[in-house]
Amino acid sequence: MIRKIGVIGAGLMGNGISHVAAIAGLDVIMMDVKPEALTRAMETIARNMDRQIKSGQITADDKATALARIQTGGDFSGFGDCDLVIEATSEKEELKRAVYASLTPHLRPDCLIASNTSSISITRLGASTDRPEKFIGMHFMNPVPVMKLVEIIRGIATDEPTFRAICALAEKLGKTIAVAEDFPAFIVNRILVPMINEAVYALYEGVASVAAIDTALRLGANHRMGPLELADFIGLDTCLAIMQVLYEGLADSKYRPCPLLVKYVEAGWLGRKTGRGFYDYTQTPPRPTR
Repeated sequence: MIRKIGVIGAGLMGNGISHVAAIAGLDVIMMDVKPEALTRAMETIARNMDRQIKSGQITADDKATALARIQTGGDFSGFGDCDLVIEATSEKEELKRAVYASLTPHLRPDCLIASNTSSISITRLGASTDRPEKFIGMHFMNPVPVMKLVEIIRGIATDEPTFRAICALAEKLGKTIAVAEDFPAFIVNRILVPMINEAVYALYEGVASVAAIDTALRLGANHRMGPLELADFIGLDTCLAIMQVLYEGLADSKYRPCPLLVKYVEAGWLGRKTGRGFYDYTQTPPRPTR
């Protein structure tokens, strides 16, 4: 049974995973090499729990108890008694491999490892560890405390006890499971990110403006967010990384990243997190940049 988890990364995904795990009664140690990231993460978790209190989902006592379950650290030394470690770093395979190489010497032999990757091969990531049979994909959706879905992806070496344990954990966290085969980008991003890429192509080719594209999809397809607004929310660097995984992994030209998406990432215009993407977030409300 999984009672204590480690979370690597204190960004949006890492702090969200830590949040839901603590609310569900698990002990959590959240690790990040940047102390300021851990401070921001704990502040974000507290604010998000306040929203849950206002909506009646939890009580003030629940918040206090959950926050007390979360420890933070700047290295892997505190992971020795974890039953599971969830890696929630940037969508860069070389970074994830380096993390696993440093992580595994600190773990018990029976500790499971899950990656929150949104696109990269679980089989390949697992093979870079000392325990591919105990390695699995556990792809949460952003924002984690709100979104109900978790994609679970087995690598070719993932054993049945690991799969069952992770399914049980997802249910304990109040999530709905969608099991995916280990293909590039799995289910959600295999469908969603190419749609975003096509929206960028529509902008690039002059089909319509940012505002028109997003309005058309919000009102014409009943989407809560337009595709370009959603790209900014996800992060344009993440969208590009997923498209590159699809393009390289499936060798199909329909997954070629739009040159405009590449150019924005090269410029450092990554969306909300940098203040500029397809919208300018220094303005209130944000204004389209094209």
